[in-house]
Parts: sequence; structure tokens; C-alpha cells
Amino acid sequence: MEPDYIAKAAQIASVLEVSGHPKPGNVHRTQDFDDMVFEDFLISGVVIGNIMQQTAEKGLKYREPENFHKIGLGKEIKDAVIETNKWVANNTNLGIIMLLTPICAAAAMSTDLKNTRENVDLLMRATTPEDAVNLYDAISIADAGGMGERDELDVGSSDAKDELIEKGLNMYDVLEISSGWDRLAYELTNKMPITFDVGYPTFKEVKSRGSLNDATLQTFLTILSRYPDTLIERKYGKKVAGDVSKDAKELLDAGGILAENGMEEVRAFDEMMVSKHLNPGTTADLTASSLMISILDGVIGDNH
Repeated sequence: MEPDYIAKAAQIASVLEVSGHPKPGNVHRTQDFDDMVFEDFLISGVVIGNIMQQTAEKGLKYREPENFHKIGLGKEIKDAVIETNKWVANNTNLGIIMLLTPICAAAAMSTDLKNTRENVDLLMRATTPEDAVNLYDAISIADAGGMGERDELDVGSSDAKDELIEKGLNMYDVLEISSGWDRLAYELTNKMPITFDVGYPTFKEVKSRGSLNDATLQTFLTILSRYPDTLIERKYGKKVAGDVSKDAKELLDAGGILAENGMEEVRAFDEMMVSKHLNPGTTADLTASSLMISILDGVIGDNH
């Protein structure tokens, strides 16, 4: 697949995700937060395009397994965060960058979606301690609250990066350590099960009979209903995150956004979430990766 197409898929996925309306608890086209607005996310989705294309080009160039480590996924993630930081003052897309970057490299070297998924896993396992150091830098630059604030993964420690080199821990290793409390880390160290097994098929099915917005919203609600959001969990605890997922499941059981009064019900859920400052940001990131795979499915597979 052409790196240019892959990069555009990453940009489109980012823009469609934030445009999902009314995506409960998140910034969307009719809802801003005090510290970040809808346009911040649009800009963020556009400006990572060159880095995503560069990553795909490296995936194509180093497509033999013995060369996977040369791609430098950590550096690509860091560069995308730096580029975003030039245009937007807040952490709008660290999680999206972490998910989409390995997909870009894997898609460029793959023949179909199954192969892409396997290569994401192989690429993550083939990362180096230098990739881990660059990931730490990216998290610090993005100032991602709650990520890595544990004894075993303290991105704020001045000694942490030296320890990575000394212990030979790569990006896969450090994410595996945090996978117990961070859904994105789990996703990246377990062959992206939510993206490929839940989000992508949901989006594809709903889009076949509804609008892009319907498909985006239903994908978001489906992921949220099955997987308590770890951003909410870190801020407010497991019970609150679990209750949010139960509420999302009730909406889905009634038809979700596709129900006769679906838009009104989802809007009410959104208003409740915002009033309680409940922001399922991890779910939004996983929605973006699901959208990207759905977009790639238009070329990878039967049509290419």
C-alpha cells in the first residue's frame, strides 16, 4: 500500500474521530473544553500527516523482519508529538499517535489486514531501548497526565531513561509493564484486540447502513460499553469507570445512535458526562485506530 494513502488514512481517522457528534464526554464539533477546542484536534490530525507518511515509508523500506528495529517507532512517535506541539498547546493526540504510528509502518509492509495486525505485533516486539527512551520523551513533551506515574514506569524520573538502556528494555517491554492499568499499553502489546476485533467490525457494519457520524458514534459507544475507560479509571477509580460503561451498554441495548431517539439519548449521556468531568479519552483513541483500520480496509484486502 502506498505510504501517501496510509498517511491520509491516519489523518482522516483522526479528524473523523473528533468530529463524531455528540461523542459522550469528549470534545466534538459542537463542544469545546476550557483548555482545548474542536479545532485543536482538527489541526492535530492534519499536522501529523508527514510523520505518518515517513513512518509508512520506513515500514516499506525495512519490511524484512531482521530490519524491523531500524524503523525507529519511538522516534516517529516523538516526532509526531513534537510536530503537534508546534501547532497546538495541549496534549490532544498522544494516544492516537501511539496507536496509529505502528499501524502506518505495518500497513506499508503488509498485503492484507490480518498481515497488518501480525506485523504491528512483530514491530512492537522488535523495538529497541532507544525507542523506549523516545517514547518516554514523547510522553513528557505531551505532558500526558497519569501515564507512566508508577514506580516501574516513571517517565518523570531523571534516571528512568538510563535504566531502560542499562536493562535493555524496549518499547514493548515498558508498555507491557503498564498494560495492567493502561488500555492503550495493553492494546499495543496484545495485537490490538479492541481495534481489530471490536471497533473495526462495528464501524464497518454500521457504516454499511448509516452515516459516517453514526458509525463513529456507535463504534465509540461499543468500545466504551465493553471496556471501562482507563483515563476515567485513573482519575476517578474503577467503580466510576465501570458505571460509565454500564450506562453506555444501556444506550446500546436500546439501539444507540441508531435508535429512533438515539441522538437525543446520546446527547443527554454526553451532557451528563461533561457535567461530571468524565472524559473517556482512551476510548476516543481506540475509536481513531478502529477508524484507520476501517479506512485501510478500502484498499487492503479484496480491493487491492
